Amino acid sequence: MSITGLVTALLVGVTIGLLGRLIIPGRREAPIWLTVAVGVVAALAGTIVARLAGVDTHALNLLAVIIEVGLAGIAVVLVVATARSERSDSP
Repeated sequence: MSITGLVTALLVGVTIGLLGRLIIPGRREAPIWLTVAVGVVAALAGTIVARLAGVDTHALNLLAVIIEVGLAGIAVVLVVATARSERSDSP
């Protein structure tokens, strides 16, 4: 993975993590650090998936960015949808 691919994935992940918090209902349930971290990890995974699919990730490539955004968006939606602010009383 090149520096360009890594920086792009980091920027996409942070952006999608923050946007997901603004757009998705119930966003107050998940902490902001969690949505950003999940966005970054999923965008990095998107870079790996794009590379395995044969997409050139050494330069800024629109298809690679679309894959990163898609995976990061799905991951942030899943995290926000499953986050709860209530604590369980069970041991």
